[in-house]
Amino acid sequence: MLRDWVTKNRSYRRFYEDTPIDRATLRELVNLARLSASGSNLQPLCYILSWEPERNAQIFQCLAWAGYLVDWTGPVEGERPSAYIVILGDQQVRDQFDTDCGIAAQSIMLGATEKGLGGCMIGSIQRAALRGVLDIPERYKILLVLALGKPKEKVVIDEVGQDGDIRYWRDDEDVHHVPKRRLDDIIVG
Repeated sequence: MLRDWVTKNRSYRRFYEDTPIDRATLRELVNLARLSASGSNLQPLCYILSWEPERNAQIFQCLAWAGYLVDWTGPVEGERPSAYIVILGDQQVRDQFDTDCGIAAQSIMLGATEKGLGGCMIGSIQRAALRGVLDIPERYKILLVLALGKPKEKVVIDEVGQDGDIRYWRDDEDVHHVPKRRLDDIIVG
């Protein structure tokens, strides 16, 4: 059921790094994005796939992880993603990508969830460094990096408390908590 996939599709930031994801799997996930809706059907998105440890390490160095967890600098070796998909916007096709990028990223992440994988959509990127590492031509705008792997952490959804704090956090057992607003609080009409 779709609700189950959406609920299971959390932002995972720690993985079993030694569980590989191959190129064919990444292509299947991007194909889901390709088949998804696109504004004016312009299809301005392109993708870079990474599944090799050396290239993954280069991408990892260009990312920032979990801004609300101030004492955590990101996954340690052995818990890093085993694959990445970099989403690019082809500026020769269009100059706005927000809607297409969101649709594509969610399609990929739901497909990953269906395969027993998890991931994190990362927008906090050292774009100039990533452009250099991956030799990305200037015509492509770097939109998101999707970090993928077999999740090594438990993520749970909580209801936002009385204080309205939406910041995610980890408890003493390293369970990652994600507060979500109540349905009645977000429907305004």
